Amino acid sequence: MNKNILIVDDDSDMVELICLILEEEGYNTWTLTSGEVIEQTMQTFKPDLVLMDVMLADLDGRELCKKLKESADTNHIPVILISGSHELNLGNEGAGAPDGFIHKPFDISTLVEKVGNRFAA
Repeated sequence: MNKNILIVDDDSDMVELICLILEEEGYNTWTLTSGEVIEQTMQTFKPDLVLMDVMLADLDGRELCKKLKESADTNHIPVILISGSHELNLGNEGAGAPDGFIHKPFDISTLVEKVGNRFAA
C-alpha cells in the first residue's frame, strides 16, 4: 500500500520538486500552498506524513505543527518541517514538536531517507 504525504509549502517550485521526488519513490502526494485549509485537507486526503515549510506566507509552520500535534485527530501523524533558515528556533522539544527537520537546500537522498525513515518498521 502506498503512503500518502501532504506537502505544505508556498513555493510552487519547491512543491513541484518534492512531489516529483516522492512520487518517483512510490508515494502519493497532495499539496497545499497555504496552511489555511490543512485540517480539512487532512480529513479528506488522510496523510501518513506531513512535510511542511516553516515560513509560509499566511501562517507559521511551527504553529501549524503544534496545532496538529495537539489535536487528537492528527497527533499520530508525523510532521517534518522544512526551512531554508538554519537559525530558527524550531521548538524541537516538548509538546507540539515536529518529528523531524530538513534544511533547504537539501539533497534528494536526504529527503528520501528522512521520509523513508518515518515509515520504517
